[in-house]
Amino acid sequence: MAEETKEKTAAKKTTAAKKTATKATTAKATTAKKAATPAKKTATKATTAKKATSTTKKTTTAKKPAAKKAAAPKEKPEVKAKEEVKTVVEEVAPVVEEAKAEKPAVKKETKVKEEVVEFDWDAFEAEEVDAYSADERNKLNDMYDGTLTQIEEKSLVQGYVIAITNKEVVININYKSEGVVPKNEFRYNADLKIGDTVDLYIENMEDKTGQLVVSHKTARTHLAWIRVNEVLETGEIITGFVKCRTKGGLIVDVFGIEAFLPGSQIDVKPIRDYDQYVNKNMEFKVVKINKEFKNVVVSHKALIEAEIEEQKKQIMSGLEKGQVLEGIVKNITSYGVFIDLGGVDGLVHITDLSWGRVNHPEELVTLDEKIKVVILDFDDDKKRIALGLKQLSEHPWDALNADLKIGDKVKGNVVVIADYGAFIEIAPGVEGLVHVSEMSWSQHLRTANDFLKVGDEVEAVVLTLDKDERKMSLGIKQLIPDPWENIAKKYPVESKHNSKVRNFTNFGVFVELEEGIDGLIHISDLSWDKKFKHPSEFCNVGEELEVVVLELDVENRRLSLGHKQLQENPWDVYETLFAMDTVHEGTVVKLKDKAGIVSMAYGVEAYCPAKHMKKEDGSYVAADEKMEFKILEFNKEGKKILVSHTKVWGEVEARKAKSNSTRTSKAVRNINDSSEKTTLGDLDALAALKDKMEKGK
Repeated sequence: MAEETKEKTAAKKTTAAKKTATKATTAKATTAKKAATPAKKTATKATTAKKATSTTKKTTTAKKPAAKKAAAPKEKPEVKAKEEVKTVVEEVAPVVEEAKAEKPAVKKETKVKEEVVEFDWDAFEAEEVDAYSADERNKLNDMYDGTLTQIEEKSLVQGYVIAITNKEVVININYKSEGVVPKNEFRYNADLKIGDTVDLYIENMEDKTGQLVVSHKTARTHLAWIRVNEVLETGEIITGFVKCRTKGGLIVDVFGIEAFLPGSQIDVKPIRDYDQYVNKNMEFKVVKINKEFKNVVVSHKALIEAEIEEQKKQIMSGLEKGQVLEGIVKNITSYGVFIDLGGVDGLVHITDLSWGRVNHPEELVTLDEKIKVVILDFDDDKKRIALGLKQLSEHPWDALNADLKIGDKVKGNVVVIADYGAFIEIAPGVEGLVHVSEMSWSQHLRTANDFLKVGDEVEAVVLTLDKDERKMSLGIKQLIPDPWENIAKKYPVESKHNSKVRNFTNFGVFVELEEGIDGLIHISDLSWDKKFKHPSEFCNVGEELEVVVLELDVENRRLSLGHKQLQENPWDVYETLFAMDTVHEGTVVKLKDKAGIVSMAYGVEAYCPAKHMKKEDGSYVAADEKMEFKILEFNKEGKKILVSHTKVWGEVEARKAKSNSTRTSKAVRNINDSSEKTTLGDLDALAALKDKMEKGK
């Protein structure tokens, strides 16, 4: 009984243990299922699912041997029961512990569910087929990234040419698409071929069509400025492409930058045709960079200047004054000609080109012409050489005709005109001066331009000649007769002629009777009755005027003329008309300090002093007022007439007063006579006087 009881107790325990194990397994499986669902959304949940799966596998594995032991027929029931109980307890313990451990994980999972998280497909796929470890996968990723070029917009990259067409160049930069660059950006590199490495600038990763946009020109510009600054410091010789010509020089492509090549820096000698260098490659040196305006100046001349300087030293060391050299006309200026003597330049001044006058050097020499010159002077320090061309020929004055003498006639051309005269070249380098006074017999002032012009061919007479001083004076008027030789016959005194007014002076008018014959009309000989402050009040320049010869001085070539003498002297008539004390009517035409100028008959003007302008009422004669005037003075020689208005009315009053006084004295005398007779008692006489007076009424 006791044994049966023990067996029953053991069986109960086994059953309980199985139930507990079953519950634990069920709980674990449930936990695993719950954990498996969120594992599909998050990596954390995936890890939990892995644990649940491994736990399930362990439980299954543990169940199998337990079942085998229970089914073994050879083992005793007690031992069998004890082993089963032990096994189940061992299995249940870790399961319970795992279930306990997973409880908080479940809570965490519940919290994560509340957040919205993106599904990690990489983690999900890694659960199924991840055949690589983390290190292996990192290595593979690095290898993959190494096959692609990491590029960014607005950055510089390098690529190689894979194709060249007529218009474009295709370049591979290890990107998903190739770069396409216009072929004209490679004009500087005519030898471009497939496989060449070139620099590119990423303008845009993708345009509207998804194409990569790159530029070789921009890349060259960025790199060029770095390169150009380096070349300026080092003095390195570079090669550039001449794109086009511009004012004063050429535009050169250097490393993709447009640089300026001045015309003076192309060669040591002046270049007249810039077009010959266009579309050609040349070697240069960078001489200047303006960073502010991004201008680059290059020079080709600088490459050969060192060699030229050495040549100059050798040439200068062998120069001597008077040495004759052959050179090439390098440049022509207004002041002279530059001659290339084979590496060194010399100047022939315009005055040393010819013994004669030269307006411009182009009259004698042309560019690139070979000529012989003589060294006049040189300066070693300044490397200046003065050359001469005319010195190679004899001086024209030395070659002048020895028979030439004063009085001979010569012909030549007018080369220079000045105010005082004209220079006439009778032979190359031999000139004579014709003074303006020797151009015409006329006495009035004139300039050389009135007679001659530059280039005129004229004939002249030699007046003076000095071969030692190399001076000569000439005359032109000597070729025509002197009009003063027969002046007395042609213009005798009192003869009348027509003349032309030439100019004025304060004292008279100069008139011209003919070329070379001038005369003077004094201001007093212009009019008989009018006085002029200046001759211009009487006539104008260029006006025709009739004159009469008053006086002739042949020796001094002076001719005195008159104009008023053509008319009778009206003052002979005025002398009888305007006799002394005669009264005439006149009009005051001008007042000055109460004195007036009175216009009389026949246009004669008289002078009335201020004191003689007083009228009878005490006022004074006003301007434009017509009154009677008495002649006080008549001066025929001075042509003056003095008049008075006061004298006119003053004498009338005097005559009246005199007449009144005469009558009063007569009456008084009569009364006195009568009184005497009455006193004497002669009453009969008084009566008779009374009768007489009454009869006299």
